[in-house]
Amino acid sequence: MSRHQLRVPELRVSGAPEQEDQEDSPAALPPFALTLASIPRRRHSWICGFDVENGGAAGAGGARSPLEGGSPSTALVLQAMPQRRESFLYRSDSDFEMSPKSMSRNSSIASERFKEAEAAQLDRAHGEDLIVTPFAQVLASLRSVRNNFLCLTNVPVGKSRRSSGAAAVTPQPKNLNPGDEAYMKLALETVEELDWCLDQLETIQTHRSVSDMASLKFKRMLNKELSHFSESSKSGNQISEYICSTFLDKQQELDLPSLQVEEGSERAKKKEKPRHVGPATTMSQISGVKRTLTHTNSFTGERVPRYGVETPHEEELGRLLGDLDRWGVDIFRIGDLSCGRPLTAVAFSAFTSRELLTTLQIPARTFLAFAVTLEEHYVRDNPFHNSLHAADVTQSTNVLLNTPALDAVFTPIEVCAALFAACVHDVDHPGLTNQFLVNSGSELALMYNDESVLENHHLAVAFKLLQNDGCDILANLHKKQRQTLRKMVIDMVLSTDMSKHMSLLADLKTMVETKKVAGSGVLLLDNYTDRIQVLENLVHCADLSNPTKPLPLYKRWVALLMEEFFQQGDREREQGMDISPMCDRHNSTIEKSQVGFIDYIVHPLWETWADLVHPDAQDILDTLEENRDYYQSMIPPSPPPAPVQTSHSAQDDDRPEQIRFQVTLEEGEGSEECEGEGDGGM
Repeated sequence: MSRHQLRVPELRVSGAPEQEDQEDSPAALPPFALTLASIPRRRHSWICGFDVENGGAAGAGGARSPLEGGSPSTALVLQAMPQRRESFLYRSDSDFEMSPKSMSRNSSIASERFKEAEAAQLDRAHGEDLIVTPFAQVLASLRSVRNNFLCLTNVPVGKSRRSSGAAAVTPQPKNLNPGDEAYMKLALETVEELDWCLDQLETIQTHRSVSDMASLKFKRMLNKELSHFSESSKSGNQISEYICSTFLDKQQELDLPSLQVEEGSERAKKKEKPRHVGPATTMSQISGVKRTLTHTNSFTGERVPRYGVETPHEEELGRLLGDLDRWGVDIFRIGDLSCGRPLTAVAFSAFTSRELLTTLQIPARTFLAFAVTLEEHYVRDNPFHNSLHAADVTQSTNVLLNTPALDAVFTPIEVCAALFAACVHDVDHPGLTNQFLVNSGSELALMYNDESVLENHHLAVAFKLLQNDGCDILANLHKKQRQTLRKMVIDMVLSTDMSKHMSLLADLKTMVETKKVAGSGVLLLDNYTDRIQVLENLVHCADLSNPTKPLPLYKRWVALLMEEFFQQGDREREQGMDISPMCDRHNSTIEKSQVGFIDYIVHPLWETWADLVHPDAQDILDTLEENRDYYQSMIPPSPPPAPVQTSHSAQDDDRPEQIRFQVTLEEGEGSEECEGEGDGGM
């Protein structure tokens, strides 16, 4: 096996009929062979161990650079896990289903691979690993077509049929005669299956990746969910609008051949308020590094502080930082004990505990100079997007990198890039969303052409700070290493743009499910694209980790974020702008917004991450569900419905219009679009 691989042990049916082919004989079964009765009855059961070699080829004599990763030989043992509430991604998409054999689209991988076994055994193992990404569904259907073809023709299969590990699972030929009812039924099912595959493949746009199939499907399903959610109440309408405007990227719609003009467009133009444009300023400098630094060196004397900051509470701070590898550490207490420098303390502790300062030859004083300078450029007055949030994301990233399933997968350069990206991902954040900056015609929006405005700004400020005297922590890296690290950091920080959420989710889920369906049990990580995809989602999960933390911490984060939203709403009201969804302090439902946020954004993301690193994230999912149940229980009861009016009244004209959601113009006509991209994750 190639060492650039993430190994997933192959599940086999030890009770299946023996094959004449040696490839399928019982002797060839791997040590992970399980009986059907022992297959866990939940989806999170297939992503297991890793076997990865990272970086370039080993040097002469097999020697490896300290910057290259190891190659573990262990694999995760499959464990039975309890049933768990699934996200909306696993609900029926039947309104858009083209195949008459719809069960195959959402069938379990286990039932497809073991369908030749006895029905009683299958009944005990039903329900694992539903596949929802279209590309993986196409692969599953083609495998089904192949198996049906073998049953219909009794064609012998040689060992060299395919190089894929999926070749090991071959159905036992059946005695089917042309003209028999069973023969005709199987033949018709095969044609239907093949027709569905052709329909799917014919709709693929050549300039987009196969993961876009999943992204468009997920957006379509989210659109349907939000439409129902918005009909529940006025607050549901506002929450749906917030989710749509923040977490859905509208960039894909710009290449459509035509745009429809809806009937209400003229009325909308009349109601549109003039955009507020600030005074013209020069853009010759990066705005975030204009102010003078006053605390570039926060420590005095020759001694470098043990935890990176001078504090009279060093012993207590040390005890908390000793739990830096634990999910749910009290980051607010770390902020207090570090005298307001939580990012410096967390970053220094994470880098030193991983020996990155030694491996990458970073002097401790240089690292602290950069860390303190970076923390100075976080806006302390922001309720949420300040250095405490950056410290929380950095600590969460550190924990996720320690996931047993990822042990020794990433090189020190990659680990450094992930932690660096987490540290800088919101530097000089103004406490405003991307859409506000675009709508107000801000300097930053003009500089970055309305695309990931804040994320581009955070990156520019971060790399500019490295140029300060004594702050270049990458000075001792070779040119190639520095370029690679910079590219990885750029990709990871840009992935924290919340409007890219659905694309990130679709990419990761397509990757995981495709390898499940292939049956090879191997997730290749031998190229930059696959490796950065995992790291991007890791940092994105850390950025959206507040709902997965212990409830007291989660509630504090919610209060801080909502206050930042409300401050933006106050500013929009003062400037005569439309108040953004969830930003009106006089009209918001915090509890219901958190339930919607978890159901439609956080849970699908963490559910997919848990599939990748199973079973390492199960406790995190448990906490997420408990927090969701808490906020669900805190939703105020709805007022009684108003009496039904049978005639039109003048009040109807003043009633706020209910928004209608549309993901792309190709998937429906006559609906309004939800606009904008956002940076305001909850």
